[in-house]
Amino acid sequence: EKSLQKTSTCSSVNPSGIFISSHALNLSSFTKLIKRLQERHPEFSRDEIVEAVQEVRKINKGVLSGLAISSIEEKTSAIL
Repeated sequence: EKSLQKTSTCSSVNPSGIFISSHALNLSSFTKLIKRLQERHPEFSRDEIVEAVQEVRKINKGVLSGLAISSIEEKTSAIL
């Protein structure tokens, strides 16, 4: 017998206007990740980096939770 897991549906829009699920990353982790990626890839805009992070989330079944920040950074770098 399968039971349904209840989840929160809180969400927000980050400063660049990209929709971020509350399940993705907390704001401080997200900000830190974006900053690290901007330093690593100065040739890309913040919006392009955020889009690449969203692509990683989509590839990972719609969530980033459970992935280490370094892993997200590596996967995002591969997309960029």
